[in-house]
Amino acid sequence: MNSRVLAMPRESEYSVGLPRQAALPIGALLVDSGRLSFDDAERIHDYQQKTGQLYGEAGVEMGLISPQDVRLALSLQFGHIALPRDAGLSSELVAAWQPESAAVEHLRSLRSQLMLRWFENDARHAALAVVSPGKAEGRSYITANLAVLFSQLGKRTLVIDADLRSPRQHRIFGVPGRVGLSGILAGRVGADAVVDIKAVPGLSVLPAGTTPPNPQELLARSGFSKLLSSLRSTYDVILVDTPAAADCADASTVAARAGAALIVACRDSSSVPRIADLTDELRQFGVTVVGAVLNGAGKA
Repeated sequence: MNSRVLAMPRESEYSVGLPRQAALPIGALLVDSGRLSFDDAERIHDYQQKTGQLYGEAGVEMGLISPQDVRLALSLQFGHIALPRDAGLSSELVAAWQPESAAVEHLRSLRSQLMLRWFENDARHAALAVVSPGKAEGRSYITANLAVLFSQLGKRTLVIDADLRSPRQHRIFGVPGRVGLSGILAGRVGADAVVDIKAVPGLSVLPAGTTPPNPQELLARSGFSKLLSSLRSTYDVILVDTPAAADCADASTVAARAGAALIVACRDSSSVPRIADLTDELRQFGVTVVGAVLNGAGKA
């Protein structure tokens, strides 16, 4: 198995990176997250030394932090992000909201397979298109949740919503959707259209932006390839959401630019012939099909 050592993000790239969090004590984590002042952190430390309690127990007893604050800090130390209720993220992000569920365990298994089959094979293998034959088969759901899971590994992760017809990623992650990929490809906006997801350190989203009248032409331009090439130097994992392949040629175009594709099928609606046809089409475009995943419930 070929592997490579990934450079960890600089602290300026996002405020608190997972590798750094694991080395910080609870008090420092809570100060960093704005939940505790430095002076109060020192007060808790002094009280802890006197009583022999754990830091979190001492802080809760003093009324300076809540049990929820303690759970957050412990989650950060172990590389799992405990989200506040007002995080603004959709309930579809089961990887964030229900990390111990069976569905998320299956997604973690998929993440591991993708790491072995694609992302760790070559430094150029950073981008992966997520495609499916029809609508409501789970592309956006799988894309978004995999992105959360990759970021929890400490990977600098970017979601690109290349579904310029019916975009959903901005709603899933609770970010503005009017400025994004379409504007970049049209030359109207720059890379500052990428939005960092503060509730999930290391994860960023490039929304689709305003729906254009010519999505296929925009995606087929050389600018999209150049954009992906530029982003590969910044991110370890780039997941690209796409429209239904049966409706337009966008998905194959995007997958060809990414170099690889993951096919999503829905247990209730996907047909084997359509999946086979899509696989053949992608390979004709020179796309590496890294695998397929069966999604149990129909989501876009």
